[in-house]
Amino acid sequence: MTDDVRNIVLGVVAAGISATLGWLARTYLWKRRLRRKQAFFGLPDGSESLLVVNRDPAASEPAVHRFDVFALLELSALIKDCGAHAQVVTQDMVAQGFGERTEFCVGGPGSNRRMVAHMAAMLPGVRMNVDPEPGPDRGAFQIGGERYRLEAGVVEYVLLARLTAGDRREARPAFLFCGQRAITNQAATRYLARHHEKLARKHGSNSFVLLLKVVNSQAYGPDVVELVGDVTRAATSPQPTPAPASRTSHRA
Repeated sequence: MTDDVRNIVLGVVAAGISATLGWLARTYLWKRRLRRKQAFFGLPDGSESLLVVNRDPAASEPAVHRFDVFALLELSALIKDCGAHAQVVTQDMVAQGFGERTEFCVGGPGSNRRMVAHMAAMLPGVRMNVDPEPGPDRGAFQIGGERYRLEAGVVEYVLLARLTAGDRREARPAFLFCGQRAITNQAATRYLARHHEKLARKHGSNSFVLLLKVVNSQAYGPDVVELVGDVTRAATSPQPTPAPASRTSHRA
């Protein structure tokens, strides 16, 4: 074998080894990223999850608002990426406890009975005005001592929460998307899809409640979302008595 042939063979072998090592490194990083995602969502390979569908309160017959359908599609993609399965259940047909399966609950208390139960049990510091009569506080959130009013299409708020049942390590989380309008529910699911890695690094397996603001949805849809703040402490603590009167309306 001449020196030229030997050099060619060694070059091919070196290239093959480098390619193999690169593939192994990428596979390891991909698997580690997937395991972290599965841990955050409580969705190991082959596991079951629950998608709780709300109803459109403006419809005369049982129906789901199109923005809530879009939210469910985004959540379905997340579940599929984790290698898990989803069971879709309407808000009035859920008959199971909390923590057995990962749950994604979409819609505010005016359109989702399951959300009403979760808020009463785990978010005592949150109130939402579901009065159908027009008024400045219609749809407003009361979180602790702060009130967040709805300005349809201009400034709208949504709660994004990851809640776990006590200290049970094996308990699966529930993700709540509680918005003032259907488009804010989709905005919250999109925010979760985009920022779940950052949220996992910050919160780990702990519960959290975030208040998000959807800006100018009439022009930008569900894409322009700002984090107002982490309201976990206020949301999980009982409302102050008596509740203070509204002093401010939070605006963009």
